[in-house]
Formats: sequence, structure tokens, C-alpha cells
Amino acid sequence: MGLPGPLVKALEKTGITEPTPIQARAIPHALNGFDVMGLAQTGTGKTAAFGLPLVAQLMEHRGKPAPKTVRSLILAPTRELAGQIRDTLIGFVKDTPMKVGLVVGGSSIGAQIKRLEKGTDILVATPGRLLDLLDRRALTLEETRFLVLDEADQMLDLGFIHALRKIAGLLPEERQTMLFSATMAKQMDEIASSYLNKPKRVQVSPPGKTADKVTQAVHFIAKAEKPNLLVELLDGHRDELALVFARTKHGSDKLAKKLAQAGYAVDAIHGNKSQGQRQRALNAFRAGEVRVLVATDVAARGLDIPDVKHVYNFDLPNVPENYVHRIGRTARAGKDGAAIAFCAPDEMGELKDIQKVMKLEIPVASGRAWEELPDPNAKPKGRGRGGRPGGKPGGPGGKPASTNRRRRSRRSGPKKAA
Repeated sequence: MGLPGPLVKALEKTGITEPTPIQARAIPHALNGFDVMGLAQTGTGKTAAFGLPLVAQLMEHRGKPAPKTVRSLILAPTRELAGQIRDTLIGFVKDTPMKVGLVVGGSSIGAQIKRLEKGTDILVATPGRLLDLLDRRALTLEETRFLVLDEADQMLDLGFIHALRKIAGLLPEERQTMLFSATMAKQMDEIASSYLNKPKRVQVSPPGKTADKVTQAVHFIAKAEKPNLLVELLDGHRDELALVFARTKHGSDKLAKKLAQAGYAVDAIHGNKSQGQRQRALNAFRAGEVRVLVATDVAARGLDIPDVKHVYNFDLPNVPENYVHRIGRTARAGKDGAAIAFCAPDEMGELKDIQKVMKLEIPVASGRAWEELPDPNAKPKGRGRGGRPGGKPGGPGGKPASTNRRRRSRRSGPKKAA
């Protein structure tokens, strides 16, 4: 594919000899200097698709980076994904003088500032921490000639659009940019027009398509019965790794505690955990010391843990595309995997949205589909001005409507994602 000899040897040491479809299509365009927009389902090797041509081109540029400069920048939405990208790239540059840096939140900013002083060949960063460091003048992007946006659609979901615009304004116009994602979000055109110049578009699977070797199933079950069903299902494969997705941080901790009481080696990761706690939990999960990991959507993207056999959607996600990313944590690198969803009565809307995105119906494992509940916050139709058909304002006698009823409606609405 035109990759330099030392890089090919580094790949051989890791056992990689054949490119995946996204790598085979994206790498030649990138090596020829084109901007690239890559769309591929999760688990298909996107990191190497941008990492290999990036390292190959940097090998052609001799000399060390100037102090505080960054020769190439890779932006990722989460700390975990950024760390994983860094680890992969270190394997590619092992026998070269190149330095791969990592700057993410939850870690000492002072230590990061010190490491940036000597200049960096490849910097992997989350947008928020990068802006903090730019504000402190700990680095400059004036000499950055290569930019990668990984999982760009999730950066939009997490509200990084303003940070991305600000970073774009600090980069040189003369640069090569690669954007990779598993889905095409509505705002992606804006990102593409802001960052990319006549990009080569590479798509190896339709947006919303799940990995081919994932078997899916849904259980229609009351919310209160979900923990008991989860324990029952986990008992069937105690020796295999299972990733369980909950909607909220508090819910993740509560569920992990219940599973620990049931005798499972379990841990939880979410946004309220420190970076050290999250990394220790992931390391223990990879090593098999923890068999069940409970997580919010902070773990839904990009994490490559090849031995995850089961993914449980204990709570269905509010964003339907996140379901695709969640279940992409299993059936990686050609392996088989199972994705099991639990659907309570108030989650029928989420299930329908997920099936619409995937253009398929998830097979039913148990129970029957619930009737979709009406939105408690929706305005009533066909009523008089007072809230009752033909009634006076506020109900009988013209008294003000109960504020307690409105408060209960809001509390019973869908919870926000963690």
C-alpha cells in the first residue's frame, strides 16, 4: 500500500498483515495528501486507517518539532478513546524518534504542560483540555500540518461544536485533515465544510449498520424487574466478559452494587469517576479481573476490548445511534458477540427510534411489545382554554390548576443521559 518499510515491520510484529476494508480504501487517499471523510461501523480498524498514513507522512519530515509546537493533532471525544488511540500509535512509532503525547481532562494539567514544552510529533487530545492548554499558551497549533477528527459525530453529541470551531480557527489553512465516524450526524456537513477541503469520501457500511456477527435480542420487561433478569442472564456466562450500559451515573453505581452483592466481580465507569478510577476499571476488565463492567455512554465509543462477549442495554439510550456504538463493543476483530436489550413500558419510543435507524426489528427474546406511553409533558389536544373541555380557566370554579400535577409530570418524563 506504499507504507514505509519500518512501519510495515512494526505492523508485522503486532500480527497485522492484511488491511480491513476501511483501511484499504482510506490509506491510499491519505498517503496521496487528500483530505478524507471515512464512514465505517465501529470495530473495523479506523484508528489504523488514519494512524498509518499519518505516521508514514511524518516519517518523511526529518527533524524534531520546535518547542511547544504540535506537528499533528488527533481529536477524540472521550478520555478512554484518546488513550486507546495513543497506545495504538505508540506501537506504530516504537522504532522511530517520534513522540506521541496525550492531553485529556482528569489528569494533572501541570504535568501535561511540562511534556508539551519540548514539542510533540503527534498529540492526541480531547477538545476541552486542549482549549485549556491553548488558553494557558502551553502549546501552539501554528505548525500543525495534519489533523484527525475521530468519532466526530459523538463530539457533536457531547456539545463540542463550539470548541471545534474555536480550534479550527487556530489551525493553518494548509494542512491535511481526516474525519472518521461511525454515523453521519445532521451537523456533520457543517464540520466537514469547516475542516475539510474537497475530501475523498470513504464509506464501507451504511450509517446505523451494526457489526455482522452481533446477535441481538430484546426483552420486554417492567423496570423494577430488570435487575433480576440481568442477574439471571449473567449467571449463564459467569466466565465471560459482559458490558452493561445504564443511562445515568447514579444508576450505574446502584446497579454495580447490586451485582457485587450477587457475587460478581464488577466495577462501574462514568463521568463522575476520576480518570485514574476509570482507567483502573478498564484495565481490570481487559485483564479479566472484573467480569462485568457497568457504564454510561462514556464507554460506548471506540473502546477496543476484544474479549467482550455480551453487551446488555439495561437502559435504552436516548440517542438511537448510541445503541449501534454500544453493541459495537462486542463482536470485534471478527469474533461473535451478543447484544441484549431490556425495554420497559416508557422506553418503547427509544426502541422504535433504534429500529428505525438500523432499518430492522430486533428479535424478541421474552415478553410482548408494550403500548407506547403518551408523553406526559405533551400539551393536551382539543381542550378548552382552562385545561378541561369547555371548562373555566384552571378547572372547576376557575381555581388555578394544581402545580403538583405539573411537577409529577416533569418527574415522570425521560431522564437525561449521563
